[in-house]
Amino acid sequence: MAGYGMMGVWHSQALAGSDAVLHTVVGRRAEMAQDFAARFGYRRWTTSLDAALADPDIDIVILATPSEQHEAQAIACLEAGKHTLIEIPIAMTLDGAHRVVAAGARSGKIYGLCHPMRFRPERAALLARTRGGGERIRHIAGRFFINRLTNVGATGYQRSWTDNILWHHFCHFVDLGMYLLDGAKVRRVQSHLGALHEVTGTPMECSVLVETEADQTLLVHGSYCAGFRLYDDLIVTDRDSYLTDTLANTLRTTAGTAPLEAEQANCARVLHDFLDAVRAGRPPLASGPSVLPAMAVLQAVQDDWDARYGARGIAGRGG
Repeated sequence: MAGYGMMGVWHSQALAGSDAVLHTVVGRRAEMAQDFAARFGYRRWTTSLDAALADPDIDIVILATPSEQHEAQAIACLEAGKHTLIEIPIAMTLDGAHRVVAAGARSGKIYGLCHPMRFRPERAALLARTRGGGERIRHIAGRFFINRLTNVGATGYQRSWTDNILWHHFCHFVDLGMYLLDGAKVRRVQSHLGALHEVTGTPMECSVLVETEADQTLLVHGSYCAGFRLYDDLIVTDRDSYLTDTLANTLRTTAGTAPLEAEQANCARVLHDFLDAVRAGRPPLASGPSVLPAMAVLQAVQDDWDARYGARGIAGRGG
């Protein structure tokens, strides 16, 4: 387990209900890594990913590290012969995503992405209907609003890294949309990604609109400056509308509102699918190649920002 933030906690808790051996924790700070290992029952801890990758007893690596480290770390894990589960996003550029996919193909190992929005059972049922021709998606909308003026994560831990609204949080929604639109050809991508904030050094607002050749649309918008949280998505089809509120754990349709499993329980589905994929030697539901359409959309947004503000390394994205 590389990383001891919120996703390191969630994945460790999910692993406790499996037959996997919790072997080693890799963390930036020795004291934090040691405490985390003791809390969740890992056999060892280290501050060196390379040292963990050199251990022949380790079969699987879960990368729950800062987003800008995913590409290089994923390639290192795959080249070391480890099956690898990568937290979202796979990389911070489309070219980087292709490099991870190429490394995965060369390695012959199972690797996948933590894209939990794909894994809700009701989404699988909708996808089956749309692929079978019984229902057609017209519009998908996602909202993500949070207050992130200080660099503190969900666990209350002071981070050493800065989050990125486009490549992290919007990746969830854009991937869900491209996954449900199931290979529909993109006509155009329109976007707004804000200027660098004077305190955080990163864009704080973003809007992305994707149009397909079949006149379907995907709209995602959000802000890191919101006074309260919003985290939901709406799927409009020719049969019904599906509003998922991730904070309230509810699904609203024309038939009424029903409870959903909590976000952490849904995220555990990603991990258990990955473990099963390793055992069975099959691609996981969120495979590397399958996330490339979403990464292409994010790259189009980034390219537009680079053209307006100048391509540069920024907080949370690197060079």
